Amino acid sequence: MVNGLTAAQKAARKAIESTYSGVCTILERRDVRDEKTKITRKNEEVPVVENQPCKLSFEKLNAVVQTDTAAKLTQGTKLFIAPEIKIKPGSKIIVEQNGTTTEYSASGEPAVYFSHSEYMLELFKGWA
Repeated sequence: MVNGLTAAQKAARKAIESTYSGVCTILERRDVRDEKTKITRKNEEVPVVENQPCKLSFEKLNAVVQTDTAAKLTQGTKLFIAPEIKIKPGSKIIVEQNGTTTEYSASGEPAVYFSHSEYMLELFKGWA
């Protein structure tokens, strides 16, 4: 066992990561101080992770949402990413996969495994 993982666990992680076909950038809002001017800009978007390999997975959820005009099926979006990458609530996640770039935010706590983490995503609707 090296770095806490067995050879089988390392092989499993490598197999999962071989399916990653996207990359993501994770942004957080932070106060940023300009060292030259000593002025602090409030709530700037700051990248905390860039070009991180990942994979989006889509699934149709059985729940049907009734609207005023019609019923519509909902879709679940799940992000697979390395387990050491931690995404804070309220972060913006920009995913590029299959020629498409989409902005998301994480909804809820991730499922964390030795080989990867799974975050349920929602379309980004703005900063809270």
